[in-house]
Amino acid sequence: MTYLHAALLGIVQGLTEFLPISSTAHLLLGGLLVGYQDPGGVFTVTIQLGSVLAVMWLYRARILAVIRGLPSDPASRRFALMLVIASIPAAVAGLLLSDFVKGELYHSPTVIAAAFIAGGVVILAVERLRPAPAVFEADRTPVSRAFAVGVCQMLALVPGVSRSGATIIGGMLVGLDRPAAAELSFFLAMPALTGAFFHDVWSVRGHLAPERGVEIAIGFVMAFLAALVVVRPFLRYVARSGFAPFAWYRIVVGLAIFAAIGAGWL
Repeated sequence: MTYLHAALLGIVQGLTEFLPISSTAHLLLGGLLVGYQDPGGVFTVTIQLGSVLAVMWLYRARILAVIRGLPSDPASRRFALMLVIASIPAAVAGLLLSDFVKGELYHSPTVIAAAFIAGGVVILAVERLRPAPAVFEADRTPVSRAFAVGVCQMLALVPGVSRSGATIIGGMLVGLDRPAAAELSFFLAMPALTGAFFHDVWSVRGHLAPERGVEIAIGFVMAFLAALVVVRPFLRYVARSGFAPFAWYRIVVGLAIFAAIGAGWL
């Protein structure tokens, strides 16, 4: 059953990491529901890299083109600079606040529920009131706008906010159209989640027992495969239908969590 739980949670991680519905909250709540024990959060930390590698694989041609173009191509250098600058706010916030967030907020279903509902309301408002799009390709996002999206990414430290949701909505607010905002969110996930992985693995190194290896490997592979499946259809869906369904999902789940808290189940 432990291996089955690891596989299920890996699928949850991969399916939700790049949707604006908070993979961290789904993992925390999913672990509570199935009774999965994760000392030090080592499982949650390590399987996130599976989702990141899936996006890197999907965008491997573009990533390699940027790397090869760094010595001579101004567009490649500007794209790399944009990602570095946009990643700075979340990196600083993570270093300063990570211990508090994981020590206090990760154990609060009330915080998660409130963040779910607030995020859903914000998505609905932005879908209705956002400015007319002016940027239609993620890699052509001006550095100043990308930095603003990076500031929004800091909010994802709060479980339930959603890193993808914060960056996508931030992108739409600064003039990116829906697919470009989603793609920029994918690109920002690469340095953000890779950096968080190495930082957190070092933090929980005392819990990296060899016997956990099989569980972690199962969760990692399932997260990779699930993310591989969901990313392309997600882009096609939001280009056609927008983010409102995800907003309503967040609101319903948040209300359900509050109901579970009131009933004493959480």
